Amino acid sequence: MRNVLKSTAIVATAGLALTLTACSSGSSSAGSSPDQPLTVIASPTPHAQILDYVKKNLADKAGLKLDVKVVTDYVTPNTAVQDGSADANFFQHVPYLEDFNKKHGTDVVSVEAVHLEPLGLYSKKVKSPADLPSGATVGLPNDATNEGRALKLLADDNVIKLKDGAGTSATPADVAENPKNLKWKELDAAQLPRSLGDLDAAVINGNYAIDSGLTPAKDAILLEKAQGNPYANILAVKKGHENDPRVVKLAQLLHSDEVKKYIDDTFKGSVIAAF
Repeated sequence: MRNVLKSTAIVATAGLALTLTACSSGSSSAGSSPDQPLTVIASPTPHAQILDYVKKNLADKAGLKLDVKVVTDYVTPNTAVQDGSADANFFQHVPYLEDFNKKHGTDVVSVEAVHLEPLGLYSKKVKSPADLPSGATVGLPNDATNEGRALKLLADDNVIKLKDGAGTSATPADVAENPKNLKWKELDAAQLPRSLGDLDAAVINGNYAIDSGLTPAKDAILLEKAQGNPYANILAVKKGHENDPRVVKLAQLLHSDEVKKYIDDTFKGSVIAAF
């Protein structure tokens, strides 16, 4: 999440940014008319898929005009909401949002939790974490919160041990015990699936795993548990816009029985409703 994706993703994101900027004069404020479209910027999978389901099946009946913009990086969604070129975003969890606000001086806030994408350890070379050879190279997402989350996943399975007090911002420097002498390869989260063949294993975010054709519930050799998990993905807006009637309406639709059933039926445990 720390860096915008390279090459073609930069071009695509830049183009979207120009589009959003061009539309920003009509962007909503906390008191905007409920008749204006609500522009939501989202990651492709599963976020935009869920929003598209809402748009096609629920929004018209609820009187909500929904405009979904898709990006593949973890920076544009928050900067677009902050500068008003988008009304809301749907791609992140609270620990990442808090870290982003702290580093960038933004004031984007959570509206509600929608779903959890379990973080998983994947490998094309071994069938379980115990089978990782000594000196194996393991890919980690390089953003501050998901790297700590990835290391915690390995620590919870006793693959490594973290220093006392290491939290969500843990890095490889916080690894206290590493009996397999694992080597770490820190990459942008989106790059990990296509780098998997060059690594012994990689910890991959659920949305990028699904996007690359992996099924977390089936293909992960180690998968996060949902119970008590702080990493549920959220609908977020700029502070002060939480009560925009269009945002309230979207939040209600995202917490509907229809959306829960869609998540359960479509993702079959690889994405879990958080309500």
